[in-house]
Amino acid sequence: MTNIILCGGSGTRLWPISRSLMPKQFVKLFDDKSLFQLTVERNQKFCENEFIISNAEQYFLALDQLEELNKEDSKYLLEPVGRNTAPAIALACLALDPQEIVLVTPSDHLIKDEKEYQKVLAQAKELAQDDNLVTFGITPSFAETGFGYIESDGLSVKAFHEKPDFERATSYLEAGNYYWNSGMFCFKAGVFLDELKKYSPNIYETSKEALNNTHKDNLIRIKHEDMLKIDEDSIDYAVMEKSSKVKVIPSNIGWSDLGSFDALYDELPKDENNNTINENHISIDSKNNLIYGKERKIATVDVEDLIVVDSGDALLISKKGSSQKVKKVVAEIRKDTQLHNIHLTAHRPWGTYTILEDNPHYKIKRIVVSVGKRLSLQKHYHRNEHWIVVSGTATVTVNDKTFLLRANESTYIKMGDIHRLSNEGKIPVVMIEAQIGDYLGEDDIVRIEDDFKR
Repeated sequence: MTNIILCGGSGTRLWPISRSLMPKQFVKLFDDKSLFQLTVERNQKFCENEFIISNAEQYFLALDQLEELNKEDSKYLLEPVGRNTAPAIALACLALDPQEIVLVTPSDHLIKDEKEYQKVLAQAKELAQDDNLVTFGITPSFAETGFGYIESDGLSVKAFHEKPDFERATSYLEAGNYYWNSGMFCFKAGVFLDELKKYSPNIYETSKEALNNTHKDNLIRIKHEDMLKIDEDSIDYAVMEKSSKVKVIPSNIGWSDLGSFDALYDELPKDENNNTINENHISIDSKNNLIYGKERKIATVDVEDLIVVDSGDALLISKKGSSQKVKKVVAEIRKDTQLHNIHLTAHRPWGTYTILEDNPHYKIKRIVVSVGKRLSLQKHYHRNEHWIVVSGTATVTVNDKTFLLRANESTYIKMGDIHRLSNEGKIPVVMIEAQIGDYLGEDDIVRIEDDFKR
């Protein structure tokens, strides 16, 4: 089998932990591993290959986290713009042998019962070999209104249902033949494509055209104009709700989509007062709280049933049970800041930068450039920059000059200068960058040459 891992989505319901450029699947929430890494580790026991579908920004996050797992031979397909799950899965299947069985999984779900998971995967693979489209129905434990449901008759699917109100969700739970829709699937690549061609021919044809316009190797980049031609649709609407080949496997696998802070609270370890364990938390007569923060001390006194999330640049305080409303917070934040998009520390293909101070006319960053990596050859129209190397040896290019900067040495880059920083040494380069100008946005970068094809 090939594991198609869907890495799209910005995880806004877990803001401020999750941002567009560091979505929840890449945040290390459990035992210093991300949900993406846990997905890869879990499925590599059953699948020979990974095929990762992401956008360009998330590609480098995936690449770095797979390197941490000592995995270097994965296949990638990069979407310039998301068009939902049906096109993503179609593009991946088009790049595979039609007889290949694929296991399609989101990258941001938690599965705790791996023995039961092994059993349902074996059953799914058997059904997929008989040319069925298999979906995994999660045995519901309560009347959840935030999930779609699958109505079954044995292993056959009677109907897919939209997210219900509480009364209807309660009736689904009592009926016993309704399951949460997990968004996980198993089928032969060719069988899925045949059904897609039958029920959503436009998605099939435009996806095929988009893939034909690329180089088919371990890194497939879909062109922007080709992606925009593909209709935006989910696999459920495009195929699963219409096909007669769909089977559902009841799955009691300790599954969670971690779609809210309430769901995250349920999965994190707790202390004797049912507060989530956090070495930065000072608790005085407080209980049943989710406390998340890695940088500052968080003290609570006589509080219960709260969600407190401190990310350094933003603070969220919510009642437990209300965390689905975080999406409304993100909608407000989008109006006048970039806090929905990026953390104080941003991951880039060459390393990281951390914003130390940000004012209208100056910004100070700590930049770390990994060994063997370099920034793009670039220039800025609206700012000057001063670079001070803290550790390591930086190779600096400014216009037609190239020179070395060592610890405690600095250089000045004027507005309009063409420049680049490279790390040709044996240890990471750590540098302080001071930007001064009337506009300091990240989009004031004109890339002339870039190793990462951005």
